[in-house]
Amino acid sequence: MLNLMTWGFLQNYANASSNRTLFVGGALVSGLLLWEVLFRGQIGFSMSFLEEIWSRNLGNLLMSPLRPMEFVAALMIMSLARLFVGLLPTTILAVAFFGFDLAGLGIGLVAFFALLVITGWAVGLVVAGLILRHGLGAESLAWTIMFVFWPLCCVYYPLSALPVWLKPFALALPPTYVFEGMRAVLAEGVLRTDLLAAAAGLNVIWFVVASWAFVRLLNSARAAGSLLSSGE
Repeated sequence: MLNLMTWGFLQNYANASSNRTLFVGGALVSGLLLWEVLFRGQIGFSMSFLEEIWSRNLGNLLMSPLRPMEFVAALMIMSLARLFVGLLPTTILAVAFFGFDLAGLGIGLVAFFALLVITGWAVGLVVAGLILRHGLGAESLAWTIMFVFWPLCCVYYPLSALPVWLKPFALALPPTYVFEGMRAVLAEGVLRTDLLAAAAGLNVIWFVVASWAFVRLLNSARAAGSLLSSGE
């Protein structure tokens, strides 16, 4: 269903478009690579967390003097390492086979990268909290949750391609502004700081809420004694 929505919206936009904005400057390849940043940022965070559960080490870590935010910071560092390892060959292939111009995104590339990674971490935090509280029955969220956002983030098509009733949901997602900003750079050569500011503001809200949810779910898991049974 999510595939149908994504490619259906792309087809509608392509049919309605009277110019080459859809394809200018490698917009599709750029969208795919930035989506990889978002997806791998979240999955790298979640994978590092799950490995602690699978090794039955999580209970020891979270019952030690280690502060929750110190543990989260370590997961972020591991997420970045996994992201670079996974993204490097993909980027090389995009340049070699499709002539992707990395410099075409300019200085905006750094901002796009940072904003998408932070969104991925915020989602990963909530998923980690849910796994702590509900056990490995919630593990599937780590692999699938980002695809729920895929059609709404406007990865391959502009916000205008979405139905009116879906736009408020898309506008609540920080990546929507990043992908809109990417297309503005490629099509017009303009870095839309208003879009970057909107994405940054939403990321602050998302991350604060995600951190609060993680701490609440962690405390709930401690009270229920489920940390000791993690990985079983």
